[in-house]
Amino acid sequence: MKRLERKVSIVTGGGSGLGEATSIVLARAGMRVAVVDLREEGCGRVADSIRDQGGDALALCGDVSDEATVHKVVQQVLGRWDRIDAMINNAAVDHTLSVHEMTVAQWDQVLAVNLRGPFLFAKAVWPVMMAQHGGHIVNIASTAAKRAWANAAAYHTSKWGLLGFSRGLGVEGRPHNIKVTAIVPGGMRTHFFDRFGEQGIPLPDPAKLQDPMCVAELIAFVVSMPPESVLQEAIITPLWETSWP
Repeated sequence: MKRLERKVSIVTGGGSGLGEATSIVLARAGMRVAVVDLREEGCGRVADSIRDQGGDALALCGDVSDEATVHKVVQQVLGRWDRIDAMINNAAVDHTLSVHEMTVAQWDQVLAVNLRGPFLFAKAVWPVMMAQHGGHIVNIASTAAKRAWANAAAYHTSKWGLLGFSRGLGVEGRPHNIKVTAIVPGGMRTHFFDRFGEQGIPLPDPAKLQDPMCVAELIAFVVSMPPESVLQEAIITPLWETSWP
């Protein structure tokens, strides 16, 4: 993907799961990648792996829902590479609880990470992308934005909201050549389901989940499209995902 060579990306939640896969795939395509994660060990490990493979990566630790942290991350990326071409809002959290069991603090955390975080990063990179006459913001939603299941009201709210945010942001970005895409992945073989076993919730069959690298390849394709086109929304599910739609 020659269009991505030497360009700069930020990937939140980059220390594991889909974020890790996306960071690696973008680096292999030639991008310089800022790997952002709440856990220092995770982002450091992924950044080291990219550098070991000959890529250019920066590990940054921080909470995506904190405004000061987001500003600091963006400034560090600009200080290193002087531009930002792709902003991948991937970081997410969930509490698998019914509404009457969920605390207000848990609800607030889900909305803060999954929806406030993408807003803060989009707001922070917006003037940078305007100044360089283009850029691409990719928001990682979920099939939870298209359907519903029990004990996930906060997660549904955040992901449905993220789709709406993406649409509105895309309209605002057009005059400035800023593209916005919402990626809607189905089940993946990531740590997302770890807590299911801890809470006694039946685990999905791993054979019926998709490799996060498949979704990462889609993200790389989306940000490498020609300047005159934008894929506004893309749904990617395992072939065997029986709960769709």
